[in-house]
Amino acid sequence: MKFGNSNLLVAPSHYPLEAPKRDLVQIMNCSRRREIGRQIGNRAQFIFRARKDPQRIDAGANSSKNRGMSDPAIEIEKLSKEYPSGFLHLQKKRSLEDLTMQVQEGEVFGFLGPNGAGKSTTIKLLMRLIFPTSGTARILGRSIDDVKMHQTIGYLPEQPYFYDYLTATEVLDYFSRFHGLTSNDRRLRVEKMLKKVGLETANKIQLRKYSKGMLQRVGLAQAILHDPQVVVLDEPMSGLDPLGRREVRDIILELKREGRTVLFSTHILSDAEMLCDRVGVIVGGRLRGVGTPGEIIGMKAEGMEILFEMRGDTNGSPFVSRATRTGERYRLQLPEEELYSTLQELKGAGARILSVTQIKPTLEDFFMNLVEADRAHASAVDVSG
Repeated sequence: MKFGNSNLLVAPSHYPLEAPKRDLVQIMNCSRRREIGRQIGNRAQFIFRARKDPQRIDAGANSSKNRGMSDPAIEIEKLSKEYPSGFLHLQKKRSLEDLTMQVQEGEVFGFLGPNGAGKSTTIKLLMRLIFPTSGTARILGRSIDDVKMHQTIGYLPEQPYFYDYLTATEVLDYFSRFHGLTSNDRRLRVEKMLKKVGLETANKIQLRKYSKGMLQRVGLAQAILHDPQVVVLDEPMSGLDPLGRREVRDIILELKREGRTVLFSTHILSDAEMLCDRVGVIVGGRLRGVGTPGEIIGMKAEGMEILFEMRGDTNGSPFVSRATRTGERYRLQLPEEELYSTLQELKGAGARILSVTQIKPTLEDFFMNLVEADRAHASAVDVSG
């Protein structure tokens, strides 16, 4: 399309649109429209410079071209983002503050946080859909300003939007044209991706008849359509039923086996514990911890749990009064140093021991503690203000 009254052409992005943007544009005020106009202008000028002088744009990439394979796939350094807020936009609201972290090549990295923590903001900054207030980032050793680098990335927004009257085959064929594939290669690639996400039998149905979970699978298929080296997924489990979540997990694990780097945001902690080599926890726009799930929560046991059944009359039994009953079974939690003496006493009382397990903190416990601490801090700031 043409930008303004000039003949400058703006290259269409191969990233899918995000659904809410279509509605928000209709109600935004004039100042917001001017801000978007400036962003489009900056984007257009950047693409024009990239076409006119690609060597200058890629200068940052050349300096890291000969680095070793141990370099991180994604490097983020002091990345911050502020938005105007308040009356006449005279105030600033910081949604991301000095984020610094790395995602290693070939790993699955989970970006965890509650709604509004800054996960999607970070991902949009990496995808160059919005621009940082300060800081920088590199993907595959190349600046996120590098247009060509983005062709090696697969991206799924949190709420992807596709044209309702196209079929899944037509949508994927459209996106595959951005990557210079021949007609035959496009057809084979589209068929392969539809089969991978379980939509091969629904490939000729218009997307307006798809469920939210099916649309999410179409979005995932377009993200991996061109065999990207780095895949960035914003809430890929959103809106999926248990079967759909299982299929997405299998696809992520397959990408890992192929040696690809996967960064995905989520607040479904069980999926993060199951899939991720490492996780980063962000709360209130600040990174609160990075490491393996075990490192994040610590491996020290908090106690022991005994699962047992009691035969005969249980009235007056000290163990039953302390335990939690589930059906015909009882769960008793106790300190580790009391385990063996309690087992002897249970055996003497005629109990049948079913299992003995350690009680360890979970990623959910760590996550909730951070969220509660952040809420308490925010409340204290509001009161003092």
